[in-house]
Amino acid sequence: MQTLIPAFLISFLLFSIKIYAQWVPTSNFPSNGGGVFSLAASQSGLLAGTSDGGIFLTSNNGIDWNEANSGLTNLSVYSIAVTSSHIFAGTFGGGIFRTSTANINWNEVNSGLTGDEVYSIVISGSNIFAGTNEGFFFSSDNGENWEERNSGLPNSNVRAIIISGSNIFAGAGFSVYISSNNGMNWTEVNSGLPSNLIIYSLTSAGNNIFAGTDGGGVYFSNDNGSNWNAVNSGLADNVIWSLISSGSNIFAGTDDGVFYTTNNGTNWINTDFAFASAYALAASETDLFAGGGFGRVYRRPLSELITNVEPEDRIPSEFYLYQNYPNPFNPSTKISFEINRRSFISLIIYDMLGSKISTLINEKKDAGFYEVNFDAYKLPGGVYFYQLKTDFSVRTKKMIFLK
Repeated sequence: MQTLIPAFLISFLLFSIKIYAQWVPTSNFPSNGGGVFSLAASQSGLLAGTSDGGIFLTSNNGIDWNEANSGLTNLSVYSIAVTSSHIFAGTFGGGIFRTSTANINWNEVNSGLTGDEVYSIVISGSNIFAGTNEGFFFSSDNGENWEERNSGLPNSNVRAIIISGSNIFAGAGFSVYISSNNGMNWTEVNSGLPSNLIIYSLTSAGNNIFAGTDGGGVYFSNDNGSNWNAVNSGLADNVIWSLISSGSNIFAGTDDGVFYTTNNGTNWINTDFAFASAYALAASETDLFAGGGFGRVYRRPLSELITNVEPEDRIPSEFYLYQNYPNPFNPSTKISFEINRRSFISLIIYDMLGSKISTLINEKKDAGFYEVNFDAYKLPGGVYFYQLKTDFSVRTKKMIFLK
């Protein structure tokens, strides 16, 4: 039996709908998964490494995720790197693990590796480079054996590594270092860098190098690190957890969301990432992915962000109802869905007895991405259901209100 929604509930069952210009949550990892600290694309799909739950894999752009931890004895995954045949995972306390891309089954590959906290793994041809709590390590045999290469580096964590042309750059401690011989020798390149900020992230676009710090924003060099300048307009003094490039565009994952620049950091634009810190970033041909806290990965079309490319409307390829986020929630949560053709839409909240609590949407909608905010602060705590019905399909999911 259905009941009418009481009039007094209308004032707090508020919703807002955003079409296209939004981040869409794509994952619902176990609550013990922790933050998503690494993202990487493989032939099988997108991999997400979490701080406590290991690695998850999606082959359909984040619609479904599967645990990929067979043989992985350390579930704190801080870095992931991929070749055509293998995937490498750098863990916090367990060193490096390797699996084939064809069949996920992890094995330790730590011979010669004294650093067990692995912050960064970078692959160049047959060479593999790892940044650890014991410095920089090199392998030329697919990770079977590792060689320490720290001549010229300080005795500190190597948190970031990138390759630019024939050079390797490493963020070690409070500075950036360069090597032109696969890490055999390192030279400090820090003119213009602050002396009290740890280098957390590095990326490059052409001959331009970008360094992210732990509270001073981003620094830029166009002369192989000989000189650095702060480029923080619109960015503020954020912790820069992650930097990636997509063409000439640079994206920054910070403790205040995701930002991007199309002019080498002269100006940064906020992407309206409303989920606090973005620890990891990855880009496909069409989408930007951001890893945040609570085991969540978010997706947004690049066409919405890169303003120097003519934007195109992105039509979803299917009908999908996402798990609400956060879940459990108190007192509000977001419900996201996508539809691939125009349809009459109803989105209804039910309680455990099947009584209708609220109708959030009841009208025709064009194909697109939508998000609804549901606020339940006057409802009793417990289990509720939300049902999305279209002209061609029905989806129902459970959510938990903790009061």
